[in-house]
Amino acid sequence: MKWYRSKTVADPGWRKVLQRDAQEWQSALEKARNGPKVLLATSLGGYWAGTTLESLLALSLTLRGANVEVLLCDGVLPACQACEARAYRSLERFARRGPQADLCGNCFEPGRRIFEGLGLKVHRYTSFLTPEEAELASRLAEQIRFEDIAAYTLDRVKVGEHALAGALRFFARGDLTGEQLADPVLRRYLKAAMLTTYAARRILAGGSFECAAFHHGIYVPQGLMGEVARSLATRVVNWNPAYRKRCFVFSHGDTYHHTLLDEPTSAWEALSWDEGQESQLLGYLKSRSQGTEDWIWFHKNPLENIEAQAEEIGLDLARPYVGLLTNVIWDAQLHYPRSAFGGHMEWILETVRYFAARSDLQLVIRIHPAEVRGTLPSRQKTADELARSFPELPRNVVVIPPESRLSTYALMERANAALIYGTKTGVELAAIGIPVIVAGEAWVRGKGFTLDARSRGDYVRWLECLPLKDRMLPSAVERARKYAYHFFFRRMIPLECMEPTGGDPPYTVRVERLRELEPGRQRGLDVICDGILRGSPFIYPAEEMPRKLTASLTGALEPAR
Repeated sequence: MKWYRSKTVADPGWRKVLQRDAQEWQSALEKARNGPKVLLATSLGGYWAGTTLESLLALSLTLRGANVEVLLCDGVLPACQACEARAYRSLERFARRGPQADLCGNCFEPGRRIFEGLGLKVHRYTSFLTPEEAELASRLAEQIRFEDIAAYTLDRVKVGEHALAGALRFFARGDLTGEQLADPVLRRYLKAAMLTTYAARRILAGGSFECAAFHHGIYVPQGLMGEVARSLATRVVNWNPAYRKRCFVFSHGDTYHHTLLDEPTSAWEALSWDEGQESQLLGYLKSRSQGTEDWIWFHKNPLENIEAQAEEIGLDLARPYVGLLTNVIWDAQLHYPRSAFGGHMEWILETVRYFAARSDLQLVIRIHPAEVRGTLPSRQKTADELARSFPELPRNVVVIPPESRLSTYALMERANAALIYGTKTGVELAAIGIPVIVAGEAWVRGKGFTLDARSRGDYVRWLECLPLKDRMLPSAVERARKYAYHFFFRRMIPLECMEPTGGDPPYTVRVERLRELEPGRQRGLDVICDGILRGSPFIYPAEEMPRKLTASLTGALEPAR
């Protein structure tokens, strides 16, 4: 999702709503003054997808009696998630001057106007930083050796890890090898991580906030906000837009990248299961190839006739093949202790080496389309990394580039098995009976229906079992479908007041009166607000809802183009 750099604000339209219901809103604000305090640590006001949803949360929580305050960066951070290499013609300019001259003015002010326009207290980062802390952060960021930054902690806060994740996102790379300006840019992110840590500690130190809610939960500054809040026993809620239209994923305690790995199977395995739910799930999974029910998707007009494409890509359909699905190399580069490999590319390269000696099998590597079609195209390409290690690929290895319109789903339906590291596609493949071997931190790991590798040796042992004689057992497929239903229909919480735009941000708010946000009016909004205020699970009871209603909330509009 883009960071808007113009003076045009993606205004959610709250001014008109509050003009219609001014008295009701003032009454709600008064009643909420002594309510539980919630900090919306939005930080980046110019992230309109975040500001739009979090301003909706601000009103909705206030109407439920919460005393909501907002935290915004006012241009003090020398680097942040809003910064992207592709936005700079000269990376030297960013390395030398940072974002202040280019981004900060059009980030802080519009966000401030929206939240202050609601009558809420808006805090600024600079109010919670001292000159001494600013000087210390500058000095430490310059003194620490480049190779030591990633592991660096500030009073047990992993500022180095989050700084590295921020720099990798800035460069849209999985590592910093070969980036001439890696050193000054990483140091900018390290300083920003330290400043965020200082500010977060000061605003949260008194323990007056019962919950800090904010988007992403990773990168700079959100990753540090989460680390500090957890260290001070302040409840954390993170969220992200989900795949399905009008839907969002919320999680307690940490980013969903982590929490969905550890979510107990008891959250879904006892779910009652009937033909209606199965039909609803399979219908949605079928739609995924075209993206007709999603607002986040990467397959535009896919080619689904594998027979017509096989010869062109060098695939022999008369012989068994295994599909390997990549991730975007730079995305969510955090530490995951249960990966069998040190990194995504390491896994891919070792897999190719293995298949070089398996002439009886074909390996088809499908590079993620988001490498070129995502909102932040990768500057480190999987195909380039492969070419460096394999100037000539083994004859039985086929690479399908990210630009290809060949349907990943059609390709995988005929595969003997799927190899994944962290892709969410593993949820879908297992649900249609395709065996999945997991080498990384994919959310399907440990759910009881995939083949999970805990080490390199484990991974090779699973590969030695290929080609598999049979597909998944019916009991395993049903278990996978229950999880997929839980993932796509229960963890992805619909908000019927969110209107898809077909652009960036992908949604705006469709609300005419305050009463539309009151308790009992939108089930999804109730689930979210209850989770923030009371710590209840962020699980939407889709199995209890009329299925026609569920479909209308997410699939009524055409996909974004």
